[in-house]
Amino acid sequence: MDGPTPPELQASPVFFDAVLYPYRSLPPQGFLILMLVLSAVSFAAGVSFVLMGAWPIVGYFGLDVLLVYLAFRASYRSARTHEWVRLTEDTLTVERVGRRGERRRWQFQPFWLRVVLEERDETNRLVLTSHGRELVVGGFLAPAERKNLAAALKEALVRWRRHIGPAIS
Repeated sequence: MDGPTPPELQASPVFFDAVLYPYRSLPPQGFLILMLVLSAVSFAAGVSFVLMGAWPIVGYFGLDVLLVYLAFRASYRSARTHEWVRLTEDTLTVERVGRRGERRRWQFQPFWLRVVLEERDETNRLVLTSHGRELVVGGFLAPAERKNLAAALKEALVRWRRHIGPAIS
């Protein structure tokens, strides 16, 4: 028997949906290659120092490889951070997932939402404001990416307002 779909099962139109990740210029495979090359160079230099009789230096060559490894691991751990921005008919939702997996969620009523791109010298800041509340979005993005995100969000809000317009009058 076909009938109308209950409201809770109807899909709300989505006007904007994006997941934002921090940029990492070195993919995991590149990291592996870098560590292998660095280890080989450090090993070869360490062997040459041992042959010259300066064997205590070998430990420092291992230490530099370890420190580079730990720095990259910390960088990749922070890359787990991401933000999910979604504009539907009812709300704009921002969900932020931290590097340890902790989640925070903010919801804004799109009718009152303002997308503000604060430009400063060589950087910028993307802020969502509504009813005295502010939320900085995409703090880990490059300035050009934040600018593109602001433009895309503004355009999505225009489409949302056009869609919702007949219901307002």
